[in-house]
Amino acid sequence: MSSLKIRVDPSSMGFDPTRLQRIQTHFDQYVVEHKLPGWLATVSRGGELVWTGKSGYRDCEKELAVTDDTIWRIYSMTKPVVSIAAMMLYEEGKFDLNDEAGRWIEDLRESRVFVGGTAAGPETIPARGPVRIHHLMTQTSGLTYDFQRSHPVDEIYRNMGYEFGQPKDADLTQAVHDWCTSPLLFEPGTNFNYSVATDVLGRLIEIWSGQSLDVFLRQRIFEPLGMPDTGFWCPEDRQDRLAMLYLCIAGDFYPWPDVAEHAKSKPQLLSGGGGLGSTAHDYQRFMTMLLRGGELDGVRLVSSRTLELMTQNHLPGGVDLPGFAIDSYRESDLAGVGFGLGFAVVIDPIKNRSLISEGSFYWGGAASTLFWVDPQEDLTVSFFTQLVPTGTYPLRRELQQLVYQALVD
Repeated sequence: MSSLKIRVDPSSMGFDPTRLQRIQTHFDQYVVEHKLPGWLATVSRGGELVWTGKSGYRDCEKELAVTDDTIWRIYSMTKPVVSIAAMMLYEEGKFDLNDEAGRWIEDLRESRVFVGGTAAGPETIPARGPVRIHHLMTQTSGLTYDFQRSHPVDEIYRNMGYEFGQPKDADLTQAVHDWCTSPLLFEPGTNFNYSVATDVLGRLIEIWSGQSLDVFLRQRIFEPLGMPDTGFWCPEDRQDRLAMLYLCIAGDFYPWPDVAEHAKSKPQLLSGGGGLGSTAHDYQRFMTMLLRGGELDGVRLVSSRTLELMTQNHLPGGVDLPGFAIDSYRESDLAGVGFGLGFAVVIDPIKNRSLISEGSFYWGGAASTLFWVDPQEDLTVSFFTQLVPTGTYPLRRELQQLVYQALVD
């Protein structure tokens, strides 16, 4: 069972304790106003936890309060974990970032690009170039997500049964086949589109390692880092700590038990793009490893140089996401934000109009979870709740304001 213990005086780490409490006050109001069921946040500097706060319920219907060891569905916060896993194999010489993914996934050897028509009758042409590994890691492959609902190819995925789930008995191999035999949205490398690319990367990890994705992550990342509560499903003896999932409808939230149940048993499809559950303690361990250049407590997952490569902007010409992403991923707070190998990367805080430092990297999940790592300030921050869809409220930007205003040294 994981817990969160503060062992340092926040003042000694450059924080004003009174100002830190503004985080608690602010997000408590979300619970009072019935905007969030419950939440938990952590702030660390130099790998030391300096503040944590929580309020509300992990399960409102059962009146079960949020606890330090609550298990949360982290959805797309899975992507940075799987990206690190892939780069561990990169360091073993299993692939080159310029390699064609079709070298291992036959369905990507002759990709076609959507140019017109409908989901039922798409018009396509052969892709001019291959999908490469770095396209998968930078979300520039031309793949998409069923929930985007902005393009006929999204509908093609949904028509095959991929919408907050998958067809009965479809495993990762089958899903990758279905996605990769569908048309691409664009020529690989010419745009950014949030997608199932990291799920495809998860399948490649299985091929490169000879292990299933759950076993590889457990043996190579979770056990070495001391992340006992992180995995693709929540065992029965821990399910009392698993938070309920809530869906926001017309400004109020409602339990979503049919989707919430998915986390209670081993899934047929191991989703490298969004399948993990975790605790604040466990993800704190992962973030601290990132902050320390790929190493924690004598366990090194990747070299500092590899992590530096991953957390630089890889978008062509150094552009930010609004300048490169297709319309399905345009958000105002992404100005000044690029994308690396599995992480969003802050390249211009002024353009972003925020206090976050240049070089910070981050991501979030579909249930409104989020994290960031700020190497300049030696800082890691996380936020957990269970509200779908993400982006219902500007939680990341509000938390950024509240964390940095409390940092006084």
